[in-house]
Amino acid sequence: MAKEYSRTQRVADYLQRELASLIQQSLRDPRLGMISVTGVTVSRDLSHARVYYTRLDSDTEDEAKEVTAVLNKASGFLRNELSRDASMRMVPRLSFYFDSSVGQGRHLEGLISRAAQADRDLGLRQDEDPDGEES
Repeated sequence: MAKEYSRTQRVADYLQRELASLIQQSLRDPRLGMISVTGVTVSRDLSHARVYYTRLDSDTEDEAKEVTAVLNKASGFLRNELSRDASMRMVPRLSFYFDSSVGQGRHLEGLISRAAQADRDLGLRQDEDPDGEES
């Protein structure tokens, strides 16, 4: 019978929780801003981890490239901090990637809100008589 919750998934969940905490508490680079770790995928041999993050205060691609470079440069420090707390034999190498799905979600939410408001405005105009009086 297959395991319902694989080791790679448990390691990924652990890394996500710990990295979110470490980035907020241990990294003091002002370029980072408000970082949220949105997901972690770990290779089957547990040697590499892809860490996906988003910035809550900005979504521009130029800033994302800069923050990704800062995080990748700090990956050795973060890996060392993880190795102190983790009971794993080997802590995976960390690679950081910007997760643009949150920004795309905000953009789509704004489009939907504008379309809904336009529909409400159009509905109000249709309820008025041509003479300018409401029916």
